[in-house]
Amino acid sequence: MDMIKKVFFVACFLCINALNSQDKALIEFENENVTKSEFIRIYQKNNSGEMVRKSSVDEYLELYINFKLKVMEARHKGLDTLSTFKRELAGYRAQLARPYLSTETIMEELKQEAYDRMKEEVQVSHLLIMAKEDASPEDTLLAFKKIQSIKDQIEKGADFSEMARKHSQDPNASTDGGDLGYFTAFHMVYPFESAAYETEVGQISKVIRTRFGYHILKVTDKRTSRGSMDAAHILVSTDPEISKASDPKAKVDEIYRKLKNGDDFEEMAKQFSDDTQSASRGGRLPTFRVGKMVSEFENAAFALKKNGDFTEPVKTQYGWHIIKRIKHYPLASYEKMEGEIINNIERDSRAGITEKALLSRIKKQYGFNENKKSLDEFVPLIDTAYFRGRWKKERAAKLKKTLFKIGDKAVTQEDFANFLERTQTKRPKIDPGVMLEERYYTFVQRELLRYKDAKLDEEYPEFAELMQEYHDGILLFNLTEEAIWNKASQDTLGLQNFYQDSKEQFKWEQRAEATVYSALNAEIIDQAKKMIESGVEEQTLTDSINATSQLNLNYEKGKYEKGDNELIDQVDWKIGFSATIEKDGRFYFVDVKNILAPSYRTLEDSRGLITSDYQDYLEKEWIKSLREKYIFKVNQNVLESVKSALN
Repeated sequence: MDMIKKVFFVACFLCINALNSQDKALIEFENENVTKSEFIRIYQKNNSGEMVRKSSVDEYLELYINFKLKVMEARHKGLDTLSTFKRELAGYRAQLARPYLSTETIMEELKQEAYDRMKEEVQVSHLLIMAKEDASPEDTLLAFKKIQSIKDQIEKGADFSEMARKHSQDPNASTDGGDLGYFTAFHMVYPFESAAYETEVGQISKVIRTRFGYHILKVTDKRTSRGSMDAAHILVSTDPEISKASDPKAKVDEIYRKLKNGDDFEEMAKQFSDDTQSASRGGRLPTFRVGKMVSEFENAAFALKKNGDFTEPVKTQYGWHIIKRIKHYPLASYEKMEGEIINNIERDSRAGITEKALLSRIKKQYGFNENKKSLDEFVPLIDTAYFRGRWKKERAAKLKKTLFKIGDKAVTQEDFANFLERTQTKRPKIDPGVMLEERYYTFVQRELLRYKDAKLDEEYPEFAELMQEYHDGILLFNLTEEAIWNKASQDTLGLQNFYQDSKEQFKWEQRAEATVYSALNAEIIDQAKKMIESGVEEQTLTDSINATSQLNLNYEKGKYEKGDNELIDQVDWKIGFSATIEKDGRFYFVDVKNILAPSYRTLEDSRGLITSDYQDYLEKEWIKSLREKYIFKVNQNVLESVKSALN
């Protein structure tokens, strides 16, 4: 399950810090104490801004004791020793450590550069000759010579688009001539983006290398940022598996005519849009900027001049759209964009620039001394076995010297031999000295980062506290999943017995079994009622009435308690047709099939609700057993002083 849920699960309890031996103990457990200052710190973190009541302190104390007992139980069961737990915690540690493993100066430069680029949108065509990152020098050189030859021809007058169609290995180039449309910062890999922004309009870039291969770019336009937009849309899909419309274009044209005649956009989207994610929100989409939507959609949206305006039907690969402008935003200030920019940099190849600066800083902070001559002793030991992925560290068994020192840690030739064996893969043979330099750089990089990472808890107390929260959060989640959630879902006999014992809590109130019809006008309502009276079923009825328009008639049916459906609440609960109700330009009636008397819900009817209550029951029983299993004591005089300190 997502870690956010795990951390949220214990967020009300956690903020564990090192104990102060001079503090008086508020809670005494068998092997640890919770001091007065620790409890006050935890309480204030999770109750900030609230008026402190003595009762709230007592309530929180009980919750905190329950939490501590659960963590003790998790440790008693050895959940903190499991390899799955250690791997998960290590993964989150890597994420949490990332902000501490960066360089502020380089980051500031990258943030400002990105923001400056976001002020401008660039239209580019490109030509790609593929070359894998691990391609042999021969293959790499061949790809480079090929693209350089193409570039020479373009500079002598050959048409870029035609050359892209003929030579580019981008699959789309044969149809679009390499045109990528407009984009801005973070939409392309960093070297590609930089080449686009550094090349003048109408000019060809230098040859650039990315992880995909070699590119040349032609910049065809640059324009001021369009900013971003809030918009809504109505989609009529052209995919028959998504849309029931036999003629999508006719349906979207009919919707467009109704919008022009004043029908409400939001209601039309809810009723007729095939985009199920946005339809429930009246067609509203997340805020977007250039490059986030297909170009046809984007161009139509940004062409709208005023809030509230909507487009004629627009065709994209997904179907037909009617787009409504809700609000346009110019590019926000640097201060408002900074958080988003940082997140993008950390996910981008720009991160490599900050990493090199970080390694230099770590070397300086802790002291780094190396003996590169010790690396040379590996050269005669690297043979064809290494390039086949079969090299053994025993080849270097006699090498015992120190390669480098970082702080108080010495890293030896033996460590490097282990690294070579573990990380080797099949690869084309290259000069052993070149290969060793490459692997040595990666090895030094890894060891420097590991050393710095190991110092984080010592150097940054707030990091240590956060790691403790994640540690206990994962433990507590895993234990609760085992003791409560899985048991509640798998213990069918226990759930059945709980249901029988608690049956009175799970009852249906009086319900109406009914079908709600929504029609374009009152005449269709009358037609529908006559057809129902003659025995026509719902789907046949709607298929017949919607032969001329998909908007004529819709229906939904079910069993409803009071409060489940606004329309059903308005009508008399008696079998038969209700009166016609007009609402928001549509006409409705309810066909009540049956009135169901109050009854017990079956276990299957309300399995989710009953399982939830069963989980609560198991939780209470579990806490009771933990309080009997583990000995603890609350010092009442210290508790009173806590309440006084918090008031």
